[in-house]
This record gives sequence, C-alpha cells and structure tokens, in this order.
Amino acid sequence: MSEQHPARINSLDDSGIWHRRFLLLFAVVSVAKVALAIRLPLFVDEAFYWLEGQHLAMAYSDLPGLTAWLARLGVEMGGQHALALRAPFLVLAGCVPWLVARMTAREFGAAAGWQAASLALLLPLAGTLGVLALPDVAMALATVLCLDAAAGMLRRVDWRNAAQMALGLAIGALSHYRFAAIIGAGLIALLMLQEGRRALRDPRSWLAIAVGALAWLPLLAWNFQNADAGLRFQLVDRHPWTFHAEGAWFVLIQFALVTPLLLFALAAASHNAMRSAAPAPRMFAIFGGFIVLAFFALGFFADTERVSFHWPLPGYLALLLVLPGTLARWPRGLRAATWATAALGLVVAFAYLLVASVPRARVEAAAGKWYPANFAGWDPLAQAVREMRAGMPGSTRLVADNFKVGAEVGFLLGDPRIEVLDHPLNHKHGRAPQLRLWGLESPGKPKHDVVGVQGRSDARAENLLLMVGVTQVKFSALVRHYQQLCDHFGSLPPPRFVNVDHGQQRFALFAMPARGTTAGAGERCVPPAVAHIKSPEPARAVPPRFVVEGWALQDHVGVEGVTITLDGAPVAEATMRHHDAWVAEFYKGRSRDPDHPNVGFRAEVDASGFTPGRHWLGLRLRGRDGSEQEWAEQAIDIAH
Repeated sequence: MSEQHPARINSLDDSGIWHRRFLLLFAVVSVAKVALAIRLPLFVDEAFYWLEGQHLAMAYSDLPGLTAWLARLGVEMGGQHALALRAPFLVLAGCVPWLVARMTAREFGAAAGWQAASLALLLPLAGTLGVLALPDVAMALATVLCLDAAAGMLRRVDWRNAAQMALGLAIGALSHYRFAAIIGAGLIALLMLQEGRRALRDPRSWLAIAVGALAWLPLLAWNFQNADAGLRFQLVDRHPWTFHAEGAWFVLIQFALVTPLLLFALAAASHNAMRSAAPAPRMFAIFGGFIVLAFFALGFFADTERVSFHWPLPGYLALLLVLPGTLARWPRGLRAATWATAALGLVVAFAYLLVASVPRARVEAAAGKWYPANFAGWDPLAQAVREMRAGMPGSTRLVADNFKVGAEVGFLLGDPRIEVLDHPLNHKHGRAPQLRLWGLESPGKPKHDVVGVQGRSDARAENLLLMVGVTQVKFSALVRHYQQLCDHFGSLPPPRFVNVDHGQQRFALFAMPARGTTAGAGERCVPPAVAHIKSPEPARAVPPRFVVEGWALQDHVGVEGVTITLDGAPVAEATMRHHDAWVAEFYKGRSRDPDHPNVGFRAEVDASGFTPGRHWLGLRLRGRDGSEQEWAEQAIDIAH
C-alpha cells in the first residue's frame, strides 16, 4: 500500500460506507443517463455513426469500425430509436467506474477504490459517458483495461495480464485514431520505471502489443486503399499546426468541465504519486500527467473549430486512481467542497443535455451562446419531409445538402441511402470520402449537363425532395450556397421553410417535380431571399418605440416588401430601396439582385402594447416572384 494514502481511508468501516455511497451514486447517475438517452435527439456525429453502421465495413474515413459496429448492434437488438442506438455505449460506460474501483482498491485499499469510482461518476466528462454514442466510450474502457493490465505487469507478467492488455489495446485501436496517443503515453510511463522496463522484456508483453497492433490493420488498409484520406484529415487537414492563442480557451474550458477544485486536486495527486515508493502510482501519474499536459499544449496548435474538450479524459481517468489519498490529506471543508463542486459540475452537464432534449427549454436557450444546435430541429425537419413526400410520387428521391441533414433525417426515416451534395461540411468533418465510397455523394454539375450519382439525371427525370440546412452554412456564404444549388439543379421552386427555436435552426425543403428535358440556357434560377437585421443588435434592450434597419436581397427578382414582426405578429411595414454601403462592397460581383446595392430597409416599430422584457423580432420577406418566407428571429428586450 502506498505511503501517500492514510490508513483511515482503508478501514473496513470506511470501505462499507464508501461502497454504499458508490452504489447509490451509480444507480442515480445510471437512471439519469438512461432517461437522457431516451429523450435526447441524436447528436450529428451519432447519426453518422448510425449511417456507417448501416454500411458495415472494417474501417471508415473518420474512424475505425468499432463505433459503427456498436451502433448497428444497438438498433438491430432494440429497434430504430435513440436509446437502442446508445444502449451498447451505456453498458460499456457503466463498466468504467467498476474497473476504476477494482484497480484502485488493489493498489490503495477498498475505501480508496470506491472513492475513485465515485469520482469517476462525478467527473462531468466521465459521468456523462454513454449518453451519446461516441468513440470516447470505447476509448475510456480501453484506457482503464490497459492501465489495469499494466499495473499488474509491474508486479509480475502473466498470461492474464497479457490477455487483458491485448484486449484493451485492440478495443482502443478499433475506437479512434487518438488512441495512438494513449499507447505512446503508456510506453513512456513504462519505460520511465524500472519495473516497467522489466515487464517490457517479457515476451508475453510483446505478444499483447502485437495483438493490439493487428487491430490497427483495418484502418491502415482503408487508408492505403484511399490515398491516406483518413490519416491526412486527422493529422493534417483539420489542424492549422501553427500557434494560436485560442488554445487558452481549451485550458479554461477544462476548469469548467472538470471543475476547478477537482482539477487542482488531480494535479496535486499527480505530484504526490510521483514520490510514491510503489511503481503503480508513479505509472498512473506519469501517464495521466503526460496525456493531460500534451493535450493542453496541443490545444495551442491544433483544431479549434470542432469539439475537442474531451480529449484529455483518458489522462483524468488515470489521475483519479491516485486521487483519494491526496483528498484524504486535505482539510475536511476543502474535501467537501471538492466533492460538492464535482457533483454540481455533473448536474450542470446533465442539465445542458436536458435543455437540448426538451423543446420548450431549448427555445429559452435559443438566444444564448450555448444553444445546442447539433441536437436541435431534426424531428420537425423529418416530420416536414414526411408530409411533403406524402404528396409526391413514391419514387421521389431524397437529397440532403450536407452529411448532417442526410444522416439525421436518414436515422429518423430509417433510410440509409439518402444522397448528399458535395458540401464544405462534409470535408470539414472528414466525411466526404466515405460518402463518395458509398455512392451517396451527389456531385455538383453544370445545370445544362446535370448528371447525378451512377449516371442518373438529377432533378430532371425523377422527382426529388431537396433538404437544405440553411443555418449550417456561414451566413456570409449563404447567397453563394443558394447560387451553387442553382448551378447544380438548374432551377429551384419556392421552398418550404422549417424554422426551429425562432429560426436558430432553419431548413429549406424544395419539392422538385420530374422534368423530361433540361432547362434552356436563358432560364433564371430564383433562390430564396437572404436578409439581415443591422439594428437593433440581438439581445439588446430597446425602448417601446424603436427603429429596425437592415437589408434583404433575392437574386434575379429582388425583395418587394419586408414586414417586421414581434413574437410572430406583424407590427410594421418597412420602407425599401435604401442604399447599403456594406452590401455594395461585400456582395460586389456576387449579388444578382436587380436592386443591388439599394437593398436596405427601414421601419419604425411601436411596441408600447407589448409587455416589457424578452421578445422575438422577426422579418417576413416577400419576393417579386410571389414567394414569402419567415426569416429567423432574434431576441430583444423591451425596456420599461
């Protein structure tokens, strides 16, 4: 037993108390996770993993195969709904705290084991594992399996430890490219210890490593066959590899996600464990400290546009193993505060997921910075697609403009063959090569030579329902995106818009009837209008009487009128054709609006009949072609 861990945490009485506390906490957290897994709409990555599972393969462009296999297993056993998809991940995540308890108890005593396991439930990044069907679940399980096996090997290498090490390495290799960093950190930790170097000289250790290495072969084979597209995305394309100060946010976010006192305690535990006489605590500290610090440093050079805050989790899991002894040395009040803030952090994490799962709560969050866009809007979109397709011929094809829409609607409709246009998001998230391999990427073609996937005519000989994620395009690029759709399809009918949460999520549905011949060279394609409110700014306080200024443009026809709305009710008609200098400069050579740059509008609003407080300011746009759309709303606060 390590000298760093006071005897009092290992007493039989304390062991029983902590065991009961852990069981209660495990039950509460598990029930909460299952409840969220039932209600929470699929995150966009989950939907794509479902899609991968419907096209079973040994590896994919973005990941090895295990995550997709688990997703397929879930829906095959439980049906086409979110809980079934997530069920295998919930089971694997539930194993992690038990493994933490076992290995911590072996090194530091039973009470310490139950404490570490309880902290593994309260750590927000670990406590929420399994709610979402993500590769981090299998990576976390693989990490603790390997750490447990390595700790055993420090004492004596046997076939049981070697088999467990091989299993952990294989699971990790089949879960994510990032597991390579886990392997590297583990080798560094073993090489820094005399006992670790002795273990590595045993042939059984290298047999386990060889088995783990074989698990990488499907991913390597996929990259060999596809010009290293996956490796290039993970190691080159998604990272700037130049220093950027935004990495400081990565570190600050860790304080919020781990909770400040717990993060400080983990750092102190790592320092204390490095002075332990026993090799296992030092190995845990070296491994955990290296992973956490390496990812902290990487944050200043790597990708900042995609979610990466979960990367250090394997390091935190290792440091949790040596944490109980450090906490036992702290004053009672500080210990209580550490446990309380960790519990509060988990509650906040669950609350965020709950907000994402409850439409009414999500509406309240629509004006905030942390609006859960990747969870929002998929059910209303799928319902609108069902309604529109019901009025179209049975042979109507569904086409999405990006992988998010295609995967999410595909899951909700049970259709894994929805085609997807070539979209920047597909490349940004490394999904374009996979869509292309499946024959689901519908390439853009000039409108007079519109040939789709497998030689079919796009929107010409077939009926087609096009689903466009309007808010998944940068606003500055939206006009160009509509123009590209025109280039692809030749013409666009007036769309049906699906506005979710005051338009924080917007989709446009274009029902395109079959056309036997391509359009003539002179045919105009009229896309939807695009607008912007310049004043008042979102979430700003305004007096009961205020002025709304902005601009609205629509290629080829122009915007005939703009109605200002408050909470959906019309309150003013705007005057049109005001010159807008910003539009004149930014859209120079881009806009095809006949009124450009005189596309500004202005309206005086009398909101004295509205109660003071939060309201939603919107626009109703009318094009000269007879089209009409409700633009996204923005929050304003009417002052007293």
